[in-house]
Amino acid sequence: MERPSLEINLHNTQEEGKLYVVDSLNNLNKLNVCPDGSQHVLENTSGSNIRNQRLFFITFILTLIISLALVSFVIFIIIQTRNKMDQISSRLIAEKKNIEELKKINNMILKHLNQSGIKENENNNFCSHNSSMTLFTW
Repeated sequence: MERPSLEINLHNTQEEGKLYVVDSLNNLNKLNVCPDGSQHVLENTSGSNIRNQRLFFITFILTLIISLALVSFVIFIIIQTRNKMDQISSRLIAEKKNIEELKKINNMILKHLNQSGIKENENNNFCSHNSSMTLFTW
């Protein structure tokens, strides 16, 4: 009868030993992973990583928005400059046409005066008006 009791005691000891080994491994794992108070450090580190990631993300988004605004502004300025240049060139073309018409009118007046036989030296009245005529010569 004594043997069965020994076997039971050995079986119980083996189970207790296994539990002790498992418990020791768990404690050792806790010491390696989180030494005294380092669990708070890990939490703080992960919290600061999340804050850094959020800060980076917000900075990245703001940079994209500002870049988009600047590009839009530059495109707007280019379009406005192009419109102004078109207006100026059309005004220059219109002024060139006006100048050409004034040249034609001046030439017609000079031809008419030359055909009518009026000369500057012969008519003193015309000499007083000569200064206004020279405005049209090109």
